[in-house]
Amino acid sequence: MSLARSSKRRRSRAARGTRRGRTSLEKILKGIRLFATDVDGVLTDAGMYYTESGDELKKFNTQDGMGVKLLQGAGLLTAILTKENTAIVARRGAKLGIPEVHQGVEDKIDVLRQLAEKYGLALEEIAYIGDDVNDLEALKAVGFSAAPADGHPLVCQVVHHVCRKKGGEGAVREVADMILVAQGAFGR
Repeated sequence: MSLARSSKRRRSRAARGTRRGRTSLEKILKGIRLFATDVDGVLTDAGMYYTESGDELKKFNTQDGMGVKLLQGAGLLTAILTKENTAIVARRGAKLGIPEVHQGVEDKIDVLRQLAEKYGLALEEIAYIGDDVNDLEALKAVGFSAAPADGHPLVCQVVHHVCRKKGGEGAVREVADMILVAQGAFGR
């Protein structure tokens, strides 16, 4: 089966599941208290840009940033979990006021468990968006999971929602809006 055909099948399966389970999906989203995200391929377009002098650049989407700020404004905790370890991610987390920025993470589910314990949450109260196979266990463990439209096929098969938007192009905002609408906090 071609990857394009596989992608079409994934999207339709996700869409069918969302329509059938709208009430339960809304109930899940209403209970979310912490929103966590991967970086490369989710907050960014997965590109790694290098200058002649060796500087690394990443492109972040301002609408995704606004989504994070809106979630915070609605009282949700926010977190970044990434395998990478860069000053760029620390700077983006600081700019967005994200209190939990975890870099160099090998075991994302372990960090999510630590965050749940720290804040007195159940894993069911956590939403996580990731795009690749190192996110799989975390995506399977949380109350609500999502992947950008261009997420790895294995990831898109296990998440609750496959976004219409790609990583770095509004996928985080799409999920943030879903949570905000379900919680009646959109537009406050």
